[in-house]
Amino acid sequence: MIAVLGLALGVVVGLFVQPDVPTWLVPYLPIAIVAALDAVFGGIRAMLDGIFDDKVFVVSFLSNVVVAGLIVFLGDQLGVGSQLSTGVVVVLGIRIFSNAAAIRRHLFRA
Repeated sequence: MIAVLGLALGVVVGLFVQPDVPTWLVPYLPIAIVAALDAVFGGIRAMLDGIFDDKVFVVSFLSNVVVAGLIVFLGDQLGVGSQLSTGVVVVLGIRIFSNAAAIRRHLFRA
């Protein structure tokens, strides 16, 4: 319940404050969001499978975001940032859809 309240409070504050994203962070923010979504869907799947561990979730969440950001940063430094960004999104997208399918199978028994 605390997480839901924190999420709601964060959304309300974000709507009223309308923070500016620094320009250097703009290429990495979408990748970080996709990496975070991958961890969230993985956490939901683990919870439904009965194997959820909060420490594993936090480490997975943070490491997904950092590793995805580093891959895109490395791609930018090598001059192939858009290709590596696409690769990261494809890999994480596959994992998100795989977890979503497992969640669907668990919830709907289908």
